[in-house]
Amino acid sequence: MLQRTETRLSVLFVCLGNICRSPMAEGAFRAAALRAGLECEVQSAGTASYHIGEPPDPRAIAVAQANGVDISLFLGRQLASDDFYAFSHIFALDTANLAGIRSRSPQQARAKICLLMDCVPGHEGTAIKDPYHGDEADFERAWSEIDLATKALVERFRSEGVDASFGA
Repeated sequence: MLQRTETRLSVLFVCLGNICRSPMAEGAFRAAALRAGLECEVQSAGTASYHIGEPPDPRAIAVAQANGVDISLFLGRQLASDDFYAFSHIFALDTANLAGIRSRSPQQARAKICLLMDCVPGHEGTAIKDPYHGDEADFERAWSEIDLATKALVERFRSEGVDASFGA
């Protein structure tokens, strides 16, 4: 099993299938980090294996593109045991996936695990609703929440560094 001990910032966003919310979060965070000059590794994954190797949902691609972010080349992958050692932080997009991530986390895991909205004051414990069964407005709403959270996350990492903690 891969175990890294260096203290570099690396972030993984996780939803269920890795075709809607988590790739939007990966793209939004990458863009915000680039604008802020924050160096880090960023990826996304799903807790389920439904969409391994598939691109994001076309509606997710469209809403990200409308906001100046290209996620069209991202490919779905499933959360792996090495992720708990390779990433400093793992952010779930909702509470069900948070529970699934925590249940898989080895005791010696390096990653700090929490809900993405935990980094937005006043929104701690809030899930980003899965837009998959909705329409374009649901994807736009998810993007808006993700964008708010990823910008707050970048600012928190800029001020606190890799040791930033969120949630309970």
